[in-house]
Amino acid sequence: MGEPKSSVMSRRAFLRDTGRVAAASALAATAFPHVHAAEDNTIRLALIGCGSRGAGAVGDAMSTQGGPLRLVAMADLFADRLNGSYEALKGLGDRLDVPEERRFVGLDAYKQAMDCLRPGDVVILATPPAFRWVHFAYAIEKGLHVFMEKPVSVDGPSTRKMLALAEQSVQKNLKVGVGLMCRHCAAREELYQRLRAGEAGEIITLRAYRMHDAVGFFTSDPKPEGISHLLYQIQRFHSFLWSGGGAFSDFYIHNIDECCWMKDAWPVEAQGLGARHYRGNSVDQNFDVYSVEYTFADGAKLFLDGRCMPGCHNPFASYAHGTKGLVTISEGGHGAVCRIYRGQTRSRENLAWDYGRGAPNPYQREWQHLVDAIRQNQPYNEAKRGAEASLATVMGRMACHTGQVVTWDQVLNHDHELAPDLDKLTLDSPAPLQPDADGRYPIPMPGRTGTREY
Repeated sequence: MGEPKSSVMSRRAFLRDTGRVAAASALAATAFPHVHAAEDNTIRLALIGCGSRGAGAVGDAMSTQGGPLRLVAMADLFADRLNGSYEALKGLGDRLDVPEERRFVGLDAYKQAMDCLRPGDVVILATPPAFRWVHFAYAIEKGLHVFMEKPVSVDGPSTRKMLALAEQSVQKNLKVGVGLMCRHCAAREELYQRLRAGEAGEIITLRAYRMHDAVGFFTSDPKPEGISHLLYQIQRFHSFLWSGGGAFSDFYIHNIDECCWMKDAWPVEAQGLGARHYRGNSVDQNFDVYSVEYTFADGAKLFLDGRCMPGCHNPFASYAHGTKGLVTISEGGHGAVCRIYRGQTRSRENLAWDYGRGAPNPYQREWQHLVDAIRQNQPYNEAKRGAEASLATVMGRMACHTGQVVTWDQVLNHDHELAPDLDKLTLDSPAPLQPDADGRYPIPMPGRTGTREY
């Protein structure tokens, strides 16, 4: 379930090139003296969730400068995934210090891995997002700084839990990074400042597109033998709303977040459309196409279009329209293509500003910002903003799946939790979602689906 090929910068690509990981580690070791792990300036890491994103985040962490880091514990629900990531990370050399006794498997493995850290160390939370609040709560209890992947919530109740935990983490002076790496893009930072200075006028419309092949979907027959429905739904978290928010929450959050950043506001309501088409034997809960109209408090609009269908036109970009000009926020994936045009037509003659090439890698830059804040003890906490970005995404998904207009307050205060009591989950627990007699899971049906099934 890799990222689409058009994603020009990804943790997966960074991880695949283990030579680059090792080189980054060597560079940091050259610039700063290597210090034994027992000394105070070594930051120890634990990885919870050993998929490609989690392992890639470790590689990005090791690219930072300012002092040594060392991975000392790993945890996952699936042993093969943990072992695969461990092998892929061997290029880190002695910065990988995870003997077999510090590799933990199971639903409680996150506790065992975090117990290997000291207060002030860093835990990476890269499991399916349904578990984010459970793991974040334990990290706060242990006094750990956190880097967590996006999204951080999948519904209103889990968002409220994350917002409460965010406040606790601030009160404990914990540093928290959230994997919305576009917020750490130098080109977008400059673009944001130019928009605040009024170079494009008042932003009245934004457009976002993420279209690609059926990434994250599967067209197999119902669940194979040898795995429980619970483990199957966790393993295939892109495909189920309770475990991952579906493809909508995982794929579209970056475009939604960067557009809201440039607008400097969160939307207050959403209405949307969506449908499934030629799906074969797919048993997931996703739509193939999504279209959302977000409305901001001042009446401005963000139009989001998403599609997961092969053989189609596949734009992957975000734009804004101001009263003075057109803005390119990103283009060709998450790449830093940031420009301002005079008027609403893209042409060389109308180009007013272009950041150009050479923006630093935002995946590495977000880690540098987090590590700098830890070492310098500066305020740094992205948990609240990460929860708000996740809620904006949930709001759009809920509008599409129900066929109703959904407001920010409605989804935030919604009383239905897709998977309650995840902190009490065991391997013998029933799956939060049960299949029908043919092994297929319920799918959203706009106009018929209530908001309890969003």
